[in-house]
Amino acid sequence: MTKQETYEYLDSHGIVYEVTEHAAVYNMEQLDAVRLPYPECDAKNLFVRDDKKRNYFLITVKGDKRVDLKAFRQAFGTRKLSFASADDLMAIMGLIPGAVTPLGLLNDEERKVALYLDKAFLGGLIGVHPNDNTATVWMKAEDLAALIREHGSTVNAVSL
Repeated sequence: MTKQETYEYLDSHGIVYEVTEHAAVYNMEQLDAVRLPYPECDAKNLFVRDDKKRNYFLITVKGDKRVDLKAFRQAFGTRKLSFASADDLMAIMGLIPGAVTPLGLLNDEERKVALYLDKAFLGGLIGVHPNDNTATVWMKAEDLAALIREHGSTVNAVSL
């Protein structure tokens, strides 16, 4: 899905959202230079896989949070984890590095990726890319989770 197709998909599903257009950002440090209306709600997304390339995970946390992959592995009983390749990102979610987003799961036809969404977002807004790193979409975290579940992907709301 392109950015425009993502907006149309959100509209067709009755999702209320707000868009902030900005220069392309490829990491959280670059995002610090962008003026966002809700910086405390911005999400950091880590696309990881196990050492056998059998299981893929999208870990979504608040932008200022660090993720300890070893602790994640222990907490959720996974095999050893590492970052997935740019080729895997494109093949599975149709995204480029820097544009990783839970909305990319809507492109995951085989539902290979499980979303692990930090509970810290629940009850409030979450800011994610619309499958393009030149904008941030702000919506209720519960609406995002429901949309991903409706697509058939696994959503785990967890404390990270």
